[in-house]
Amino acid sequence: MDPDLAGLHHTAVENNDPILLFHCDYPIGNQLCFVDLSSNDDHDHDHYHDDNENKIVRKITTPFCNSMPEFSVVGSCNGLLCLSDSLYGEPVYVFNPFTREYLELPKTKQFNEQVVVFGFGFHPVTKEYKLVKIVYYRNSNGRKRVIRNNRNYTKSEVQVITISKEMSKNCWRSIGKMNCQIDIQSTDQAPLVNGRIHWLSRPGRISGRAIISFDLKEEKFDVVVKPTQTVSIRSNYHLAVVRGCLAAVTSCGYGKLEIWVMKEYGIKESWIKELVIHGVNPAKTLSHEYRYGIWKRALSGPLVRVLCVLKNGEILLEYRGGKLVKYDPIWKEFKDVVFTKMPKLFQTIVHVGTLNWVHTTL
Repeated sequence: MDPDLAGLHHTAVENNDPILLFHCDYPIGNQLCFVDLSSNDDHDHDHYHDDNENKIVRKITTPFCNSMPEFSVVGSCNGLLCLSDSLYGEPVYVFNPFTREYLELPKTKQFNEQVVVFGFGFHPVTKEYKLVKIVYYRNSNGRKRVIRNNRNYTKSEVQVITISKEMSKNCWRSIGKMNCQIDIQSTDQAPLVNGRIHWLSRPGRISGRAIISFDLKEEKFDVVVKPTQTVSIRSNYHLAVVRGCLAAVTSCGYGKLEIWVMKEYGIKESWIKELVIHGVNPAKTLSHEYRYGIWKRALSGPLVRVLCVLKNGEILLEYRGGKLVKYDPIWKEFKDVVFTKMPKLFQTIVHVGTLNWVHTTL
């Protein structure tokens, strides 16, 4: 693939609404499907127009499904997906769902009892894709346990791999230990902003949850300053990307969401309250029959998640368990988003479909 052609295609699709990928786990386990929100017709200023009914959700077949039937979506970046085995963390694949090219990454050391946190991204300066793997573990005493969180897994090891299409160049490097514990409920689709991957830490007794970043260029962790108003919030917020900026979405109770956006990365004073949404009430919850697979983690995640801002300014929200809603900040109205052949239960990944493949000279 010509890297210039791939880059031009990526620039073109970035100016449109994204593709939505749906990771479905019921009634048929672990499927990917997608719908393209972009349209050739320009209806940005038509408040009453809605062509969702003309869009069809289509299935994506993973060519490595036999070797990894149960998977988690680590992240989406520049048209590439990173998928890992949902039970063991390995194998790990980098996959372009539309060109169907894929790459299996080498395996790493496995501990008898471990909790794994992944982060996948691309740095605009180094032009490199990297995957970071944080392993929390403890010495095994011979008994098997069901791992629900990483609270008691105090030992850690951090490994990084620079991803290349040439398999001989793909090797994991250990870069030491992790000084804090990432909340595993915040690891789904960790936001990538400014060449840094972001997670939330487990809540502390005094400081609440910290925003932890990993710089893909320097390969170092850091704590991102939070807006002062969110310091006391311990659990009811999640991270998102709003128009290319890092955002903290806080749930204030009574169906109220506040979207705080860091306009200048790393500058505390640049946090502003971009939007307040009233009337966000969970309309769908998961029953006991779905408490398995990807839904184990979803049950502890946010009730409502901000996915992205659409080209017309509407906010796309996902309710826990699989329900999409658009919020119009001008008219202050909610609208259900339903597509033909839409799955019943899913988690959504915002994806920019491109012709890109892994190389270091994009």
